Amino acid sequence: MIVAVGIDVVRVDRFARALDRTPPLADRLFTAAERVTPSGGPRSAESLAARFAAKEAVAKALGAPAGLCWHDCEVLAEPDGRPRLTVAGTVAAAAAERGIARWHLSLSHDGGIASAMVVAER
Repeated sequence: MIVAVGIDVVRVDRFARALDRTPPLADRLFTAAERVTPSGGPRSAESLAARFAAKEAVAKALGAPAGLCWHDCEVLAEPDGRPRLTVAGTVAAAAAERGIARWHLSLSHDGGIASAMVVAER
C-alpha cells in the first residue's frame, strides 16, 4: 500500500555553484559512497543534484519533519546502475512512525534539471 509520494527538482547549474562556493557542502549532504561512482571516480554535478533531489523528495514524503540528517538517507547504485535508497537513524525513525517499510526511487537529469521521485510503501 502506498503511504506517500515525494518529488523534487534541482537546477544543476545552481547546485554546482553552491558546491563550488562551499566545498564542505558535499560532505554535509552526501556520504562518501554517494560522492563516487561505482568505478571510484567523482560523481558529476548532475548525478549529485539528482541525489540531493531524492533526499528532498524523501523528506517531502515524510511530511518534512524537523531533525532529519542528510546522511541518514543514502542513494546508492545497484550493480546494474539502478538507484537504491537506504534509510537509517532519523529518517528510518520517521519512516517507521508512518508505517513505511519500503521505498521506490527514480532519478533523472536532463536540460539542466535534476529530478527525483520517491514512493513510500507500507
